[in-house]
Amino acid sequence: MSNPDNVKISRRALIGTTAAFAATLAAPALAQTAGTTEMESDLSSNMRRNISSFRSLDWQPYFSSLDKGAILVDITSRALHYWSADGQTYKLYPTSVPLTPDLTRKGRTSVIQKVVNPPWRPTPDMRVRNPEWPEMVPGGDPTNPLGPRALYLSWQYYRIHGTHDTRKIGRRSSNGCIGLYNEHILELFGLAEVGTQVLLI
Repeated sequence: MSNPDNVKISRRALIGTTAAFAATLAAPALAQTAGTTEMESDLSSNMRRNISSFRSLDWQPYFSSLDKGAILVDITSRALHYWSADGQTYKLYPTSVPLTPDLTRKGRTSVIQKVVNPPWRPTPDMRVRNPEWPEMVPGGDPTNPLGPRALYLSWQYYRIHGTHDTRKIGRRSSNGCIGLYNEHILELFGLAEVGTQVLLI
């Protein structure tokens, strides 16, 4: 092909341009959508999944008994551990965890309610940060950030719930709640009961 401007394009320059274009196409989108509780953030290299400490644990160092079962959430390893009351069932799930330390609450609580297709209402603080968010998203709505099931904790506004945005799992991405893949919250919902002990460390 003739070059009317007589401009020479080197093979190296062409490769560099192609690589830059490919990188642009691969750039991650913002994590926040209109119906999520998560703050706007980029789920890229600065928010990598943490799997280095994802390992099974024994319940004894954390609970005095397994009365009504026990849930341990390890914020550092971003993992949820569940033990049944009889000690026969143990489950380990990857989770999303709070985005920043000031949104993170640690300590002992318990499951006080189990909700199928929970409605989502942003907290007053969330509405201040994101006034464009709706006052409520009904349960079952595909934009509902709580997914198909939620375990309500004794701490106000804190939940263990599903999420339709699977990019959040394994990352710091929530406003305080603990998120699971939807298939995992469905399983945990069937195992846990009202009164199950919960410890966040």
